[in-house]
Amino acid sequence: MNTTLDAVLEILSWAGFGGAAVFAVALLVLWAADGTWLPVDALVDHEPDGTWVRWFDDEGEANSARVDEHTATLLAGRDRADIWYRHGWRGRMRLTRRPPAHHLLVSLSSGFLAVGVVALVASWIVLFARG
Repeated sequence: MNTTLDAVLEILSWAGFGGAAVFAVALLVLWAADGTWLPVDALVDHEPDGTWVRWFDDEGEANSARVDEHTATLLAGRDRADIWYRHGWRGRMRLTRRPPAHHLLVSLSSGFLAVGVVALVASWIVLFARG
């Protein structure tokens, strides 16, 4: 029984810390690939061919982007919106600062780290309780 508990706690600690490291690396890759996004106040135009968002970037250039149906429903009835646009690109915008996968990767990395820490602490408690 003691060796089984030790093995389970060892496996959980390795899996927890290993999973946290893997998802942290994935988060770092996502951050590097995502680039720089800057905030701006934009105009929202509801036209027959779809919803368009128009803004001026940091260099004074006019930009516009046609949004998908999900974003159009979020912007329904609004004539202005706070958006984030991709620095150095034309026509790239989103409503959030971080990409959608950011929150998922942070949650997974934190969850795996918590499992690793709990398993490590439990293994120490078991080790000193036997002595």
